[in-house]
Amino acid sequence: MKPLAPWTGGRVGIVMMSAVGDTVHVLPVITALKRHAPATRVTWILEPGPASLVRGHPAVDEILPFEKARGWRAYTALRPELRRRRFDLVLALQVYAKAGLVTALTRAPVKLGFDRARARDLNWLVTTHRIPAHAPQHVQDQYAEFLAALGVPWEPVCWDLGPWPSERERQRALLARLPGATPHQPLATLVIGTSDPDKEWLPERWAALADALVERHGLQPVLAGGRTPRELETERRILALARHPPASTLGIPLRDLVCLLDASALVVSLDTAPLHMAVALERPVIALCGAWNPKRTGPYRRYHDLLVDAYGDPGEDYPITRARRTGRMPRITVEEVLARVGIWKERYAR
Repeated sequence: MKPLAPWTGGRVGIVMMSAVGDTVHVLPVITALKRHAPATRVTWILEPGPASLVRGHPAVDEILPFEKARGWRAYTALRPELRRRRFDLVLALQVYAKAGLVTALTRAPVKLGFDRARARDLNWLVTTHRIPAHAPQHVQDQYAEFLAALGVPWEPVCWDLGPWPSERERQRALLARLPGATPHQPLATLVIGTSDPDKEWLPERWAALADALVERHGLQPVLAGGRTPRELETERRILALARHPPASTLGIPLRDLVCLLDASALVVSLDTAPLHMAVALERPVIALCGAWNPKRTGPYRRYHDLLVDAYGDPGEDYPITRARRTGRMPRITVEEVLARVGIWKERYAR
């Protein structure tokens, strides 16, 4: 395997097709490539959901849609698009079998992927170069290893998630539809749902938190998340239990969610994509973590003083691992979260 030459620009294909949170983590890789070599042209292969988050991003030149719901037809539809393009570099940032198949369909002299130990589903077989093995670390830093292999500086870490100038009117229109959103009653966005039931918090505690944010801190809670049956049921119970029923934005488009998070004085989020979006937007976020290791998937570099860690036991200095722990989220009490709100008010409120 020939050593990699330092990156000086060219056509880059990005294979990271799903998971909105991982899409957020990839953005600093792309912005760093462009900052280092402005002639870089980025084509990103993405499923429709995460594609809607980054469409229009100044560092993303082209998005090729991958319609996973179409099964094998997704690959047959993508194949001619990839045959018409030749890349100088492909970054295989996703390690599952479907991503390996897409990486195999790309044409490039250099296909850079994870080392053999981290490349699942035999993905190392479809790459020409692999980043060196590394001790476990935060997912965001894991993607930075690709830049190190290419001789591209990581710092400063930049997401450039928006809202972009063209979206400011969209943001104003969104906020105008939210009752009580005034400078004297700033927004607190509560991200109440995820795709993983083991990451979720109890609806009655969300309701109690929402009431306390209104009564003790003068904040206007707003619910955020998707519209799965489980999230809709959580929303229903919160609205039924709360003395001050919060506004709800469940199911809004991802670019609207960026606008909402950006306008929030405080975000309280489960371990899910909006947590990472809030960090990227530099909005203080209280992260509620229990199922997965927050040292690996929690808030990146910022707001660790606001973290509510139910993953570890009291006093436990656990290592960074991929290990899952179940049944942890009920340990988080409303008063624990409100204690972090107090820290927010002291250190971050503006």
